[in-house]
Amino acid sequence: MKTLSKIAAGAFLGASAFVLTATTASARIVCNGDGDCWHTTTVYEYPPAAGVVVHEDDWKWGPSEHFRWREHEGRGYWRGGAWTDF
Repeated sequence: MKTLSKIAAGAFLGASAFVLTATTASARIVCNGDGDCWHTTTVYEYPPAAGVVVHEDDWKWGPSEHFRWREHEGRGYWRGGAWTDF
């Protein structure tokens, strides 16, 4: 009976560790008013002047909306067709 309890406890701890790592690796989609969208894996606090909206990674724009993907490395945002670092 002790062995079964140890196996159950180990399985629980292993599953708990997996859940914790899975939730911390979430991505986001960020879009601005110009119709530019990009992916980010870091949650930033964008300045108000950026005028961006942050969506969950599974977000999709609707059939009457017009966005385009513009990926970029680093911390910043698209505005007026140019990447602005912050």
